[in-house]
Amino acid sequence: MICKFGRAILLLALALTLSPLHAAETPLASVTASSSAVPTVLKPGPDAGKIAFVTAFMMWKLEYLQHPFDATMSARMFDGYLTALDPQHMHFLQADLNEFGAYRTNLDRLTMKSSEVADTRPAYELFYRYMDRLREHVDFVDQALKTEKFDFTTEDRVTLDRRALPYPKNIDEAHTIWLQRLRYEYLLEKISRDGKKTNAVAAVKSDQATGTNSVADAAHAEKSGPPKTMREEITDTLSRNYHRTLKVFQEWDSSDVLNQYLESLARAYDPHSDYQGRDEYEDFAMQMNLSLFGIGAELKSVDGYCRIDNLLNGPAKASGKIKAGDRIVEVAQSNQPPVNIFEMPINKAVRLIRGPKDTEVRLTIIPANAPETTRQIVSLTRDEIKLENGEAKGRIYEVPNPKGGTLRLGLIDLPSFYATIDADGNPTPKSTSADVAHLLKKFRDEKVAGVMLDLRRNGGGSLEEAIRLAGLFIKQGPVVQIKRYDGKIEVRDDTDPSIAYDGPLVLLTSRLSASASEIVAGALQDYGRALIVGDTSTFGKGTAQQIFYLSKMAVFSDMKHDPGTLKLTNSKFYRASGASTEERGVAADVILPSLYNESTEVGEVDLDNHFPWDTIASSKFDRVNMVQAELAELVRRSSARTSTNKEFTYLRADIDRFRKQRADKTVSLSEKEQLAERAQVVTDHQQREKERASRKAPLPKYYEFTVERSALPGLPALTTQTNAVASADMELTADFDPLAGTRDGLSDALTSETEHAEAARLQEAKDILTDYITLLSEAAPKPAQPTLAK
Repeated sequence: MICKFGRAILLLALALTLSPLHAAETPLASVTASSSAVPTVLKPGPDAGKIAFVTAFMMWKLEYLQHPFDATMSARMFDGYLTALDPQHMHFLQADLNEFGAYRTNLDRLTMKSSEVADTRPAYELFYRYMDRLREHVDFVDQALKTEKFDFTTEDRVTLDRRALPYPKNIDEAHTIWLQRLRYEYLLEKISRDGKKTNAVAAVKSDQATGTNSVADAAHAEKSGPPKTMREEITDTLSRNYHRTLKVFQEWDSSDVLNQYLESLARAYDPHSDYQGRDEYEDFAMQMNLSLFGIGAELKSVDGYCRIDNLLNGPAKASGKIKAGDRIVEVAQSNQPPVNIFEMPINKAVRLIRGPKDTEVRLTIIPANAPETTRQIVSLTRDEIKLENGEAKGRIYEVPNPKGGTLRLGLIDLPSFYATIDADGNPTPKSTSADVAHLLKKFRDEKVAGVMLDLRRNGGGSLEEAIRLAGLFIKQGPVVQIKRYDGKIEVRDDTDPSIAYDGPLVLLTSRLSASASEIVAGALQDYGRALIVGDTSTFGKGTAQQIFYLSKMAVFSDMKHDPGTLKLTNSKFYRASGASTEERGVAADVILPSLYNESTEVGEVDLDNHFPWDTIASSKFDRVNMVQAELAELVRRSSARTSTNKEFTYLRADIDRFRKQRADKTVSLSEKEQLAERAQVVTDHQQREKERASRKAPLPKYYEFTVERSALPGLPALTTQTNAVASADMELTADFDPLAGTRDGLSDALTSETEHAEAARLQEAKDILTDYITLLSEAAPKPAQPTLAK
């Protein structure tokens, strides 16, 4: 690590004994907005100034840039804080920016006067001004929903993405922006309800033909009082959505405001440094440990309710009293009174439900499909919940061998580089590299001819695990070079000479593959050990972060609550060959068509304050060169397949549509145009499904297993894919109404097309690996034939 924890404390202790670090050239009064803007309800906590000072000082002294927290960083922090509160630039007015403008280049002076009187009032003043504007917005919407005629026959268009646009000049311009957005939201609700009505009528006709009345019965069951008009339904929905957003911010407390403010301070330096309160750090630790203590339920906020979306192995599932679709309305701790969580932010509701192992939690639920008045209390004892969805998983495909017979291809799905932190408190530590090694052993036992390592959804994680995982495929040598702020370079090697797998290897990557994924991909590409297949390049996050627990510092020893943690960027990654993975990522050897290749929203280069790409000297390593000789032929064969493959033809058409939408930057407020656009998407999807059904392609078959299952002899039962992507059994009907279909079929069509595209990309990866295996076997030296005696 770049900076030892003791060095950080030493620097901090020195700073706390000094007079103010910046000689203020401007009196405090001249950089402070009107005090009347500070409401008495929410104020900085007694330790807010100290936490802010320490955070700023540590960012200055320990972050990679080693840049003082000065006027430049102050301006970045100010702009970032405004954007964090108002990302679409539609609430703050130019008058607000002018009023608080003195803060923009003086937050450094206010924050670093001294640790005892550091001034965090700007965080609260700006937050409350935002709240004023948000309340105005909600009031405006309520009034517009009562009086606006909502005409959708015009050619008006609205810009939804305002992130790069200036804030409104005045309240009149804000009203125009708010109204246009409301009109668009109203139009979407109208289209959705028209579709539900059309489909309900069609279903009733179907019921009449079959002698059933299921739809009518369901509709009757949902009625509570006289039916509402469509306008009333839409008004209720939109008003509820706006008021719910307002309520979320109204429930912020002093620490929530400070957390966002200090996150903006850290992000002023780079996009991956971050201040985290206790709750945010617990979430991070949970993801790394792949475990938590709770009831084993995945929760989702739906219409203000905390709904159970899925049950994991844990107390909730074992009780048999809770099922998916149940809604939790109250949470009680042991013998404490219950807390109502209706319309509570989902993250806060989740934290009430989680808790220490072997403690009791009582949930008041409305069972799925039960009337609103039904209540049921379920008592559960919390336990450790394994987040198995985050673990590495194995899959074995059986595919035709070009030379006859079948080949077995192994796929390892790796969602992240997890590793147990706080190991003393975790009875079952996790290790990515150990899990992958178990899966590779299973592949060897089952005579797998080639392996795919799927990093398409892998956003990174533990650096140590990334180095160990790369070492499973190479004998030994440098995996990554790490450059510190002072220019010193550390080469991190795989020192284990053993190899878990030495056969044909394909890495599947995408623009979502980041950080530790890029270290592995870059190392195996440099060694010529793996073929990289996927998007044009990976994400491009080429930096490492270190976590500092502020509670462990002497300056916070007298605090009654946890002051949080600081995650700061302290070094930069370089490949063994010397190229940075920052900004440019790792380029694929074989590029497949992808919407991500066209996106300007996914990648390090799109994040504010990212570092530039550069190079350092290459380290010394022995290349195995298992790829380069076959690469040109593999690219040629893949290009030939994707140029004629119908799924890639469809994907290219979707990419063209995406390009046009991105270039326009606006959307239509004409109902006719919106319906026509949706009708085209759904019609295209229906026609594609008909063509897919006519192919009668064989359904993919595979053996799938967890790390735990891989230790057992043999393979699990063969799985045949049966979802819509594989079966493609949707047929066009003679009376198909494309406009009606779009009203609730657009989302299904887009989801289905995305799944088909990903299935096609995975199939092409299997074809590439099959070609790779074949070419390597053909290139292998033939054993010498014995000479026959004459």
